Amino acid sequence: MLVNMNTVLQYAEEKRCCIGAFDTPNLEILMAVLCAAQERNEPVIIQHAQLHEPEMAIRIIGPVMVRMAKEAKVPVCVMLDHGEDMEYVKMALDLGFTAVMYDGSSKSYEENVGMTREVVAMARDYGANVEAEIGIVTGHEGREFKIDSSDSAYTDPELAARYVKETGIDALAASVGTVHGFYTTKPNLDFDRIVKIKEMTGVPLVMHGGSGISVEDTQRAIRCGIRKINYFSYMSHAGVEGVKKLLEKGEVKYFHDLANAAVEAMKEDVLNAMAMFALEERA
Repeated sequence: MLVNMNTVLQYAEEKRCCIGAFDTPNLEILMAVLCAAQERNEPVIIQHAQLHEPEMAIRIIGPVMVRMAKEAKVPVCVMLDHGEDMEYVKMALDLGFTAVMYDGSSKSYEENVGMTREVVAMARDYGANVEAEIGIVTGHEGREFKIDSSDSAYTDPELAARYVKETGIDALAASVGTVHGFYTTKPNLDFDRIVKIKEMTGVPLVMHGGSGISVEDTQRAIRCGIRKINYFSYMSHAGVEGVKKLLEKGEVKYFHDLANAAVEAMKEDVLNAMAMFALEERA
């Protein structure tokens, strides 16, 4: 069933767990995520990031995401991830997305606040929720990055509290030591910072760059207050590995066999991620 972001985040608050938010830029990934969520009978967030527009246009995959969410047996939020401009945000809302994430983190504080307020006002007209970011989670999906240990890479709790108050957002993406993409160095999560930001803002916290974080660190972050984790790179790579394993077994004549192998491998990765987010032991 199609729901908004606040509905699934309320579930996470009540269970003291975390909701997985998975970027689904094509049908195979979308199928893998929804199959896993329904197998576990848990809410999930499916996302389309503006940076994935070259791989798949939102006007094509967006309606598919909304329809599959409506037909799912579990609560599903359809969300825009890292919307970079008002036109794209509006396009997602017009397509039926129930939440949007506006990313003005690279702008000045004043510009970020101003644009985020506009997004919040627009989203309210559609009955949708808004996530936004203060502090920059560096990196890019599909690339490798080292962790910047400088203070500039982390969200300031006092500024975060001010930002939430001035924008009226529903969830806050905070930079606490993760990056997008693949890690080449061990992530250095600041757990005390997570606790402080949670206490000072009073809204659900989002951790971007969830792929590649250890089970122990992920679950500790959740216990500190993280309620939504964005996850894509390692799931997508699992699909690649699934295809490789099939090809190693012998000649493959049909593309759909490769696609099905990728879906199954990604589904297993999502099942493991969702178990981790639910504070279970990962298989």
